[in-house]
Amino acid sequence: MAQKFGGKYSPNGTQGGPPLAVPPAHPFDGQAPARTGVRANLLFIAALFFLPGAFTGTPSELLLGLAAAGLMVLSAWLTREGVRAHTAYDQRKVARRPAIPRKLFGAVMGGAALAVGAFSAHQGLIYPVLFGVVGAALHLAAFGPDPMKDKGAEGIDTFQTDRVARAVDEGEKYLVAMKDAILRANDRQMEGRVDRFIAAARALFRSVESDPRDLTAARKYLSVYLMGARDATIKFADLYARTRDAQARTDYTALLDDLETTFAERSRAFLSDNRSDLDIEIEVLRERLKREA
Repeated sequence: MAQKFGGKYSPNGTQGGPPLAVPPAHPFDGQAPARTGVRANLLFIAALFFLPGAFTGTPSELLLGLAAAGLMVLSAWLTREGVRAHTAYDQRKVARRPAIPRKLFGAVMGGAALAVGAFSAHQGLIYPVLFGVVGAALHLAAFGPDPMKDKGAEGIDTFQTDRVARAVDEGEKYLVAMKDAILRANDRQMEGRVDRFIAAARALFRSVESDPRDLTAARKYLSVYLMGARDATIKFADLYARTRDAQARTDYTALLDDLETTFAERSRAFLSDNRSDLDIEIEVLRERLKREA
């Protein structure tokens, strides 16, 4: 992720010590906006081209123009969601194919929008159909098809694969909530610190996807760990935005440091099949998070 400032006196640096390490870029943070922010969003703009003819023509042209604009907006929304789903699919080692082929439906809706728009200008059927077919084909060529098969599921029970995917999805929701909450603190150094914490959490996601082993224990630990970290982040951000309390900032940073260290150790323990005293560790972590929050 790009950082505008850097150095001793910048918002991302410290005056009394070395600058805060910038976390490594992660695919979930970089590729999705780049792929969806330009090409898919241009389809929303394309819907506007149907409106001038709709509001300056006959009543039938008005209805056809509005219908074409609505179909193009639906196509843009489906395409954007489909590209996001495809990006998440590409970056995971174990993933199920999307239940709904959004990009395919987006291509159909885009072709239908062009067909309806062409029909308002040409009352015959040949040109509208040709416009629709060509438009749908170009849409598929620009955005590609949806994933049509599961990935990383060879030799793995389907039920187990679903559990892994649900565990990762649940963890991602907690991380997104943390990233959104820390923005309210208006502190770029803390935003970078949370990014580093999120990178550590996602490292365990990849480990669980590669080798789920005792998924029940991993999922239980992730739930307690990330839910507590999210709650602590929300409360810190709200407090710090109001008071700019330096002690609260120090305490929150120390909490993230401790949790990140514990999390890295637990990640190695999961991979080495070391489940000793996991329930006790989870209870201690839960109490710690409640107390710190």
